[in-house]
Amino acid sequence: MAEKVIRLKRELAHEGAVLDIYKDTVKVPGGKIEEWDFIHHDGAAAVVPVTAEGKILMVKQYRNALDRETLELPAGKLDDPKEPGLECAARELEEETGFRSDDLEWLVTIRTTVAFCDEHIEVYVAKNLIPTKQNLDEGESIDVSAHSIEELKEMIFAGKIEDAKTMASILAYDAKYCRHE
Repeated sequence: MAEKVIRLKRELAHEGAVLDIYKDTVKVPGGKIEEWDFIHHDGAAAVVPVTAEGKILMVKQYRNALDRETLELPAGKLDDPKEPGLECAARELEEETGFRSDDLEWLVTIRTTVAFCDEHIEVYVAKNLIPTKQNLDEGESIDVSAHSIEELKEMIFAGKIEDAKTMASILAYDAKYCRHE
């Protein structure tokens, strides 16, 4: 049987508003002791909002890490690590798009970067959208647009959509709901 990695110690290196960074001391197969980085994130939820015409609502917003706007699915961090993903998805749908839905169905769970982070994103499909109004966070600016699944797949494969949660969710939605035979 292969040797296992054994975590010997975990120390908080930085506590942030969105994530915490730890320094783990581990014993790897062969007995060597190494230090690995670990990032903790409380989790998030995303939603694939589908209009009555079958188009998907997308949000365009500025992302500081890339210093540019990106086109993504509506999503956000859980308010509390124990908050159900369904509640977070419903909240983010209304906050970011100005629509709500009583018809949300789980689609997929995404683990964003398993090599060094425990973030998970629960993704839901929202149908029967009901117009309300956007309720953006202070300092947030989001443009909403509707796209066909084919337009979104073209943008993914042309490199215009690079956000991993959006790519995985759009392709999962296409595979589950838009089977082309």
